[in-house]
Amino acid sequence: MIQEKIGKYRWTICALLFFATTINYLDRQVLSLLQPLLSKEFGWSNTDYANIAAVFQFVYAISMLFAGRLIDRLGTKWGYALALIIWSLGAIMHKYAENVGELFLPVAALFGATAISVSVLGFVISRAVLGFGESGNFPAAIKATAEYFPKKERSFATGIFNSGSNVGAILAPISVPWIAANWGWGAAFEIIGACGFLWLIFWFWLYETPDKQKRLGAAEKAYIHSDVEAVLEPDSTVEAEKVSWFKLLKYRQTWSFFFGKFLTDGVWWFFLFWLPAYLNAQYGLTGMAITIPLAVLYSMTMFGSIGGGWFPVYFIKKGYNPYDGRMRAMLIIALFPLIVLAAQPLGHLSVWFPVVLIGIGASAHQAWSANIFTTVSDMFPKKAVASVTGIGGMAGGIGGVLITKLGGFLFDHYKALGHIETGYSIMFGICAIAYVVAWSVMKLLVPRMKVIKL
Repeated sequence: MIQEKIGKYRWTICALLFFATTINYLDRQVLSLLQPLLSKEFGWSNTDYANIAAVFQFVYAISMLFAGRLIDRLGTKWGYALALIIWSLGAIMHKYAENVGELFLPVAALFGATAISVSVLGFVISRAVLGFGESGNFPAAIKATAEYFPKKERSFATGIFNSGSNVGAILAPISVPWIAANWGWGAAFEIIGACGFLWLIFWFWLYETPDKQKRLGAAEKAYIHSDVEAVLEPDSTVEAEKVSWFKLLKYRQTWSFFFGKFLTDGVWWFFLFWLPAYLNAQYGLTGMAITIPLAVLYSMTMFGSIGGGWFPVYFIKKGYNPYDGRMRAMLIIALFPLIVLAAQPLGHLSVWFPVVLIGIGASAHQAWSANIFTTVSDMFPKKAVASVTGIGGMAGGIGGVLITKLGGFLFDHYKALGHIETGYSIMFGICAIAYVVAWSVMKLLVPRMKVIKL
């Protein structure tokens, strides 16, 4: 009944964030699904593919730092739109990667990169543009959530829009191999990349900050502003005030988020970029044959994303403050990825053992992600949320680069020895323990909740 009295327009905004995140993950997932086909066509090694994927992550990581800052300055509406335009163009560029590579080959030669192939160079540049644009998604979405939801609903709203990453990961193996099989791999990049421009129409039509939003009723606006922070910091001042990075880096809360993202984001990147290659290397699955296992695996992550966003509410209702309730939930969530340790030992029985076990680990990551993002808005005022999210996103991207490069090295090394499965066993071990280590570091840095006053 209370939902009817206060209105529901904030959930329309949440839906917009969900669809943007879906498109975001669709665009970044196309390459990994086409990796076996492209590696065969262009003669790529695992290291070549790792380098292409790592460039995306590196640019994404560095850009996250500036994306959060830029969105704090431009505002959510225009910052999000600009990010989506750039990443959609970057996605489409992949179709013309060889042309891009030929164009930039003289520039690469000036920097001594004479051995790089035209195809690798073209995909590296295309991935860089994609990473630069996609870096704006989460800072903008987290900022919009902080604008439209009181603290007690933010982790649930974050879990819902973050589940768009799972939906994107599910739709990609269903759509990309089919498009590639019928119209060629270039069409897959082009068609998926163009989806973002459709989203822009609805974004400009439906989004304004709460103080300017004519569709938002007075009761719902009051509910959104029911937190003490909202009273102290009205919407009209959020965009005007700026907080320096150096000031934010003085706080343990910033470093807690930094290390939490650094130690765990790489796990999700690994699952996104290497699982199609793993299913191909270990079980010989390619094209449409890979669709069902990946769709099942990523469907499982939906439960983690939405359930993980709801989970801390159980502890908050028992009297815990938002941060302490969230950390208690995150400790339990951190234990689930340990099951990934059994993926390789049981993998010889059936492909479905690693698919289900990795699916549980990936689902736990999404539950973790919904909560770690919300720790920022728990402890920082709205004017700093996107900037802190950007700092943590940069850390997560760097962690992803290291995981991707390590994977490429290990897979080529053990493939040469005839034991590529050993490389995957090592990587799955790292993925399994990452969350327990991350939670311990976060708890050490911020043992109890302390709201930052800027």
